[in-house]
Amino acid sequence: MGQIIFLRHGQAKNNVERVLAGRTPGFPLTDTGIKQAEATAELLAHMNISAIYSSPIQRAQHTAEIVGKHNSVDVTIDDRLIELDMGKFTGVPYDEIFTSNGNVFMKFYNGDLEIAHNGVETFADVKKRVLSIVDNVLEKHPDGNVVLVTHMDPIKAMLSTIVDLSATNLFELIIANASLNIFREKDRKFSLSGINVMHPSRFDHNW
Repeated sequence: MGQIIFLRHGQAKNNVERVLAGRTPGFPLTDTGIKQAEATAELLAHMNISAIYSSPIQRAQHTAEIVGKHNSVDVTIDDRLIELDMGKFTGVPYDEIFTSNGNVFMKFYNGDLEIAHNGVETFADVKKRVLSIVDNVLEKHPDGNVVLVTHMDPIKAMLSTIVDLSATNLFELIIANASLNIFREKDRKFSLSGINVMHPSRFDHNW
């Protein structure tokens, strides 16, 4: 039985500034984010990691490189782990989006057509690409523990395939920066064995 371990990138500039960065370059990890990634790398050192795959976005790739270096595992970039295409909302502050368009995140999780009309990738499409890489990883590493470094919504997409979550649940669920979300697999059936798993030192601080 192998484990698929989804790791959200460490805190990045866009998280601090509360900007919907999407796939825009220029939003690196903060100093705090680097420390978070280093702490998670130590945590993963006890989990016998066999492979690491990463989103090509800078904040995720840097997180993956920190983890890979600490665990002596090379990083493979895979576009299926990329952040959402945020369409016309790319680069816009969260507060501004809510003021002008309402809760676009609830609309996204509900599959509202308004999302696609604004050029935003649909949640259904996110699920498809995430499950595609998971299937490939299971074929290549059938009994291994594999880390997939990505972003919040691809992780929520994986969660929503095995846990019955409403749009409200998905909206309210926060995947902490540099947290592990661990899925066990047996005979192509998944179970959730950990969500928002972090280095013990981080539970004394705000996420």
